[in-house]
Amino acid sequence: MSPTVTTSSEANGNVSAATARAAASAASAAEASGPQSVTMAKALNTALADAMHADPSVLVFGEDVGQLGGVFRITDGLTRTFGEQRCFDTPLAESGIVGMAVGMAMNGMRPVVEMQFDAFAYPAFQQIVSHVAKMHNRTKGALKLPMVIRVPYAGGIGGVEHHCDSSESYYAHTAGLKVFTPATVADSYRMLREAIDSDDPVMFMEPKKLYWSKDMVDLEDLRSAHSANRKVGTSSEGRAAVARSGTDATLIAYGPSVPTALAAAAAAAEEGRSLEVIDVRSIVPFDDETVCASVRKTGRAVVIAEAHGFASVSSEIVARVQERCFHHLAAPIRRVTGFDVPYPAPKLEHYYLPGVDRILDAVDNLQWED
Repeated sequence: MSPTVTTSSEANGNVSAATARAAASAASAAEASGPQSVTMAKALNTALADAMHADPSVLVFGEDVGQLGGVFRITDGLTRTFGEQRCFDTPLAESGIVGMAVGMAMNGMRPVVEMQFDAFAYPAFQQIVSHVAKMHNRTKGALKLPMVIRVPYAGGIGGVEHHCDSSESYYAHTAGLKVFTPATVADSYRMLREAIDSDDPVMFMEPKKLYWSKDMVDLEDLRSAHSANRKVGTSSEGRAAVARSGTDATLIAYGPSVPTALAAAAAAAEEGRSLEVIDVRSIVPFDDETVCASVRKTGRAVVIAEAHGFASVSSEIVARVQERCFHHLAAPIRRVTGFDVPYPAPKLEHYYLPGVDRILDAVDNLQWED
């Protein structure tokens, strides 16, 4: 376990040597302004560091997040910069990790915990459903629970079962939780900062196969935009994004499936078909307006997700779109998802995961008149 953690009042009243080091680190990072090639892992790491620098009540803890920097190195350098009181390792006990975070959040801290792998979070499920999701309602709003549970999820890394679950539906079904899942480098930074700022608990689902994806982003611009948005009270929460414009059909995806949807749209364009791609980003709250505006425009839709299709987030998206866009649909909405079987062995996962060919086959079955 970590050393004794200071209370919120102590944290805000004392500028420690660790915080001073963090300020120097942030200032140094700010000097490297301008667009740079940044990985999603780096964007998440930077978001954590910036949030910890901005607010001494932000803590990071979990299994191997301290000295090791996390299995995926998302917390790399945080212990060195902020000290062991603010980024520390815990025992291998997920229920205890989340339970401790609940107590901290109830007392004014802003804990950010890592579940290491998707299926490793299941021992903490009772804590998440019974306490994290319900505390605000149980106390009639007297207690807020500003905490983030980071969950590296989904497949595509050649992992075995218990390391590649798409568990987002469990959390999306649980009233009282927000569920975010970024698909781009910029959104990773932007949405994690907003999740940490939120006074409500957030399940932050990180597509582990995208950790090493790169994009040209300006981290200093992202910092500035975050500060500006906080001042005026705007955020990405509950807002989907049009990742690619199109006119013939809409591909609706989130998290790890967004790059696959974009690849399918690019392949379709070579065949003369214009596909729009919607990046859901925020599963809960859900952006019906942006999604439905696209489907009303195109008249056809395919929902793409790695998770099982039965009783899933993709099922909910289909239902919501059908209810709101029925008279605009030229064909039934199709889904391309993982199969309803346990996650397969690494050599078979490419059969299981939605791919470009499966998506284009679904598009071809949208009852085209020609």
